[in-house]
Amino acid sequence: QVQPAESGGGLVQPGGSLRLSCAVSGFSLEGYAIGWFRQAPGKEREAVSCISKSARITSYISYADSVKGRFTISRDVTKKTVYLQMNNLQPEDTAVYYCATTPTLYGCTLTWGDYGYWGQGTQVTVSS
Repeated sequence: QVQPAESGGGLVQPGGSLRLSCAVSGFSLEGYAIGWFRQAPGKEREAVSCISKSARITSYISYADSVKGRFTISRDVTKKTVYLQMNNLQPEDTAVYYCATTPTLYGCTLTWGDYGYWGQGTQVTVSS
């Protein structure tokens, strides 16, 4: 069964950092795109970042403009885990962060509708 699971959320002050983890089970990272999305109360779900490794594209990474230069996505194939390092967090980054996955032959997308398997989410709160 394909199942991603997030961890690492919490409360952090503005300017602080957190690292989220997305551990996957039921499949390897090869041939799958992993996406991070977030949803704040009263707002639509928005993309954060994605990463993929497939037979046709060995490595593909994309970021939403709102997090470029602050967030870094990476993966550990042996641990079957994708990480989202979040630096210089701001109150507007407060949201539930979701990890999602879908098979891919190419790169990954920042369109949440393209992902069929979702984790339960982890809360990130940025507040002083």
